[in-house]
Parts: sequence; structure tokens; C-alpha cells
Amino acid sequence: MNKASFRANFFAVLALCFLPSLLSATPLLRNDLLKIEAVELINDMGKELEEKTGVHIYVIATNEHFSEGFNLVAHSRKYEENLTKPYVIYIFAPYATITKKSEVRGRVGIIPSSKQVRTLYDYEEVRDAGINIVAIKDSNTPEDKFNIGVLQAYSVLADNIASSKDVTLTKTIKDEMGTMIMILRILVYSGTAILLWIFMLRPLWLRRKNVKR
Repeated sequence: MNKASFRANFFAVLALCFLPSLLSATPLLRNDLLKIEAVELINDMGKELEEKTGVHIYVIATNEHFSEGFNLVAHSRKYEENLTKPYVIYIFAPYATITKKSEVRGRVGIIPSSKQVRTLYDYEEVRDAGINIVAIKDSNTPEDKFNIGVLQAYSVLADNIASSKDVTLTKTIKDEMGTMIMILRILVYSGTAILLWIFMLRPLWLRRKNVKR
């Protein structure tokens, strides 16, 4: 065996030895949707959370068209070799079928490594952080909203875990979009109330007022 061949085989063995650790170094278990900028922000948030709490958050951002009732927990087990406990897996599958009768698509999974880890975050808050952004009607493309939604959900999840351990994170993203969504909802409900008054309640009130006269 010549020196060049020996060197090539040597580095190939080294690569195989260190490949598992390299794969586990990133929070992204699968990424079909996120831009490089979003990936970098997730890496920064995940690294800070791990350093300060020891908890890992992994992401599966997939464009797979899961069928109705697809088991996300079972699906997450295929990545077990790349996971370090304690952890939470955040699955974002915007093309998954919810029900066959509904045209609405998209599922989110938040899977902890243990019951103890489950107590470190608010499931509904993390779930809604991503879903609310994707569902809002605005000029952003679906792809942009997927990125913002995953980022926001990851950030909220990281902040939840940090808060439960009395730790403050500096890399997470404040939920400004959440505030915007709340304001938009108030405006929508207020607008509905005004329209209801103008077209239904006010005519009835005037009619009753005229009858009394």
C-alpha cells in the first residue's frame, strides 16, 4: 500500500469515527424548509440553551405529506442515534394531512425525551407560536412564514425551558409577531362587532324605538 492510499484510508476511517458526533452537533435532524439564515439562528439558540441548561432542542422541518393519523412519535424514533438526552424534538410538517375531509394541512409535534422534560415547557404556547404565524393572512410567502414560524416556536420553547431552570437566554427572538397577531385578532373581532351593530342590532333598536313612539 503506497503512502497516498494509506493516507486516504486513514482519513476515511477518521471521518466514519467522528460522523455521529458531527451529525449530533446540529439541532436540525431534517431540513426541507428552512433557509440558511434561519438555520444559523436555531444553531445559536440551541447552543446557548445546551450550555446553560443541558437540554437539547432538535428540529424536524419536513415537506413530507404525512397521511391522516400519522404517528409523529414513532417517526421521531428513526433519529434516535443522533439524539442526546435530555431533549425535545420539534416537528414542523406543514403539508401533513389533518383530516381527509379538510383542505387545511399542517401538523406540529413536540416530543420530550421524558415526563420530567415535559414539565419544562408549555405545550400550547410552543405549538401556537408557530401555528399562529403560518395561519395569519398577510403578504408573506408560505415559505417565509414556515421559517418565521419554526424560528418563533423554537425560541419560545427555548425560553420556556430556560425560565423553568431560572436561566435567561440572550439569543432567542422576542415574540413580537405574537403581539401583532393578538392586535389583529382584536381588530377583527372589533370590526365584526361594529358590522353586527350597524347591519343587525341598530336597525332592530331603531325599530323598537319608533314603535314606542
